[in-house]
Amino acid sequence: SAPHRELALEAARRSIVLLKNEGGLLPLRKDLATVAVIGPNADDVETLLGNYNGTPVDPVTPLRGIRDKLGTADRVLYAPGCDWAENVPLLSVVPASALRTGPEPGSAPGLKAEYFGNRDFKGAPVLIRTDPAVDFNWWDGAPLPGIDDDDFSVRWTGRLVPPSSGAYWLGGEGFNGFQVRLEDGLVASYNGSHQPEKRYGPVRLEAGRPYKLSVEFSHRSSDAFMRLLWAVPATDPVREAVETAGRADAVVLVLGLSPRLEGEEMSVPVEGFAGGDRLSLDLPRVQEELLGAVLATGKPVVLVLLNGSALAVNRAAASVPAIVEAWYPGQAAGTALADILFGDANPSGRLPVTFYKSVADLPPFGEYRMTGQTYRYFRGEPLFPFGHGLSYTQFEYADLRMPAAVDAGAEIAVSVDVRNAGFRVGDEVVQLYVSDLDASVPVPVRSLQGCRRVHLQPGESRTVHFTLSPKALSLVAADGRRVVEPGLFEIAVGGKQPGFAGLADAATTGVLTGRVEVRSRPFRLE
Repeated sequence: SAPHRELALEAARRSIVLLKNEGGLLPLRKDLATVAVIGPNADDVETLLGNYNGTPVDPVTPLRGIRDKLGTADRVLYAPGCDWAENVPLLSVVPASALRTGPEPGSAPGLKAEYFGNRDFKGAPVLIRTDPAVDFNWWDGAPLPGIDDDDFSVRWTGRLVPPSSGAYWLGGEGFNGFQVRLEDGLVASYNGSHQPEKRYGPVRLEAGRPYKLSVEFSHRSSDAFMRLLWAVPATDPVREAVETAGRADAVVLVLGLSPRLEGEEMSVPVEGFAGGDRLSLDLPRVQEELLGAVLATGKPVVLVLLNGSALAVNRAAASVPAIVEAWYPGQAAGTALADILFGDANPSGRLPVTFYKSVADLPPFGEYRMTGQTYRYFRGEPLFPFGHGLSYTQFEYADLRMPAAVDAGAEIAVSVDVRNAGFRVGDEVVQLYVSDLDASVPVPVRSLQGCRRVHLQPGESRTVHFTLSPKALSLVAADGRRVVEPGLFEIAVGGKQPGFAGLADAATTGVLTGRVEVRSRPFRLE
């Protein structure tokens, strides 16, 4: 529905974080003659949705969003450039042109399809027909009237005729279960109860040869979904991407991770990944190579990252003028991203995690003490800190007000004036951090204890109010009691985390600090 689409669009806009904007490259001009959209995450629906997701009716990829924004497809060039990672290919639906119902050259295109009124292929099929391709989403329904939508199966048989010789990936994506066989050998299979998944395997094929193909699909619960997928041999995808970039006035390079790389209990045969966990914070090697090749063209590059966890994009931070973090932003991703890239929306997202420069900056995974972990205990120099995010306008802070001293256990009222000093309407995310300067036990460097989103017209000012509860100043003492100790506390309020003035956002948002003395004996919180 229209209201749900608008909610999804606004949620995606607010989640997108502008990490870097050197020289004001963003927003891009809408009158650019051509824009190249490059990268494995540019036109893939799965990467919009992450894990444990619903299935949207009309998802918008970054490529589609940019094409919709500029109005004419010929102004937007596209090249995938590379796979997500080695052994994790970009897959597409096997087209009818590569499928035949029989071994003879004159056989009809497509596959013979047999539909059964049970999940076990028992008895005679209720329908036999030719399907041009295996690309079906029946949602919470059945493919035919009179069939139980949670108890049916389909078998497709015929020939696969590859257009070129080489190393392919072949498999499927379906729910609940499927098997893909080539020349009677099992290539890929899946049987799940939570969500559809892609399963595939490597095969070497000869151009024009008709290979015996069988796809069996069985459904027992929830939405019914099945696609036959492959990845054809690519001659030189990086060169194609470079040539595409060379014909454009600007490049939107869409890289990052994928739910096929990071998740829960997964088999990921890629360097830097293990079982869905990550052993490195770097981009996959093939994406780093694509990034370097596109940068070498000398074209203005906007890097868009789609991922579910932090990335150490050190080369990009040093060499790419504009970087946008979009996460897995949902069904309206492409529309929201295009709105921000071309200035119809002002970015206002802030990082909810720290982007470190390297996994070497972090303690071993088995170290359960918090020292050196998360923004609260990390004392190094991050690539981009927790709370970071830029805007197309500028915000100024003034008149931080708080009491100079309070008794332990009292609330603390804090207020600050925020003004939009730029020329665009925008949202500022005002953040309040607390640091205990006199603690008797180890405590965080700082803790976020409040945030407010304020919408300001150019030139508009607003006073933002916070109330700090006693718990916001408390710690767990050596005897296990939670108390508020007497001593000095530093309060920092601004559009970012304090302590990182050297970053590119220093001129965009400020931080004001003050100190409060907490008096009298320790106050115990029940």
